[in-house]
Amino acid sequence: MDGAAPLAAPDYDWILEADTRAFVETSLRNSKVEGEPTAASRRAAYDANCRFWHNGRPEGVAVENLSCEGPRGPIPLRRYVPASGPGAAFVLYLHGGGFVVGGLDSHDDICAEIAHRTGYETVSVDYRMAPEFQHPAFFEDAFAAWEWAVEAAAGRPIVISGDSAGGTLAAAVVHASRGLRGAPAGQVLIYPSLGGDPTRGSYVLHADAPLLSRADRAFYASQRDMSLVPEDDPRAWPLRDPDFSNLPMTVCINAQCDPLSDDGKAYRDRILGVGGRAFSVEEPGLTHGFLRARHASRQAGLAFDRIVESLRALGAGERPKL
Repeated sequence: MDGAAPLAAPDYDWILEADTRAFVETSLRNSKVEGEPTAASRRAAYDANCRFWHNGRPEGVAVENLSCEGPRGPIPLRRYVPASGPGAAFVLYLHGGGFVVGGLDSHDDICAEIAHRTGYETVSVDYRMAPEFQHPAFFEDAFAAWEWAVEAAAGRPIVISGDSAGGTLAAAVVHASRGLRGAPAGQVLIYPSLGGDPTRGSYVLHADAPLLSRADRAFYASQRDMSLVPEDDPRAWPLRDPDFSNLPMTVCINAQCDPLSDDGKAYRDRILGVGGRAFSVEEPGLTHGFLRARHASRQAGLAFDRIVESLRALGAGERPKL
């Protein structure tokens, strides 16, 4: 409202439980970059933090590196098959990292656990990133990976998922694949960035939240040539698609202490507004990037349980028990 007092910054020391605060503090130390950050220095720091929190792969999960063809060359993939076999559904996972950092290794243990706990074959995608590549390269790789998955799934339903920037890409693929053979049967978006209004709501209240500060967002934006991203392009901003009809069942898992928190809720509301099926959960006392804390934070562990249940349920054509 015009003339209203600015929102007071939340007291995160009070909101976050002790184990989550410890995760945040350790992650900040692990990810510290000296001097002016670059893509290379941020990648090195991000990878170091991911290695620190890597929990290993569950016993019996078979892992294979492979690739599929994309419009700009081969796209590296990593396949995880649970000990029980490929299962009745197929999960395609797109990692987060602001379109700048992350890859197959950063989310290796996360995808291995998803495969183990859902019982579904899971494939992670190493799409091209900024600054070396620009829009729509990220989307093109994600869409090509989905096209490959349609054949690899061999008739099994595909559930597409991703965190942060990967959530952007997962939703973008879902919008672009409507009506096509093998279109995803469901999507699970984890603290996704979907193109919400950066001047309102959680973007303002949690502007400097732990693990995704204003400076972090500015850095990631600086690595992308935003002049190449049309304001209404749903491949970059799924929330700005004028058509929300005929989307599959959707689950958005958001973190309370995250500037992106409102994006998942707004996305759910757009789907419900046209009679679709969508759910949104705001995980209390958690920050952006909580996936890595699932074995270190009680609340992050509970949130990961909901993510796994959502993937399992959507793969089985069921309503998730949230």
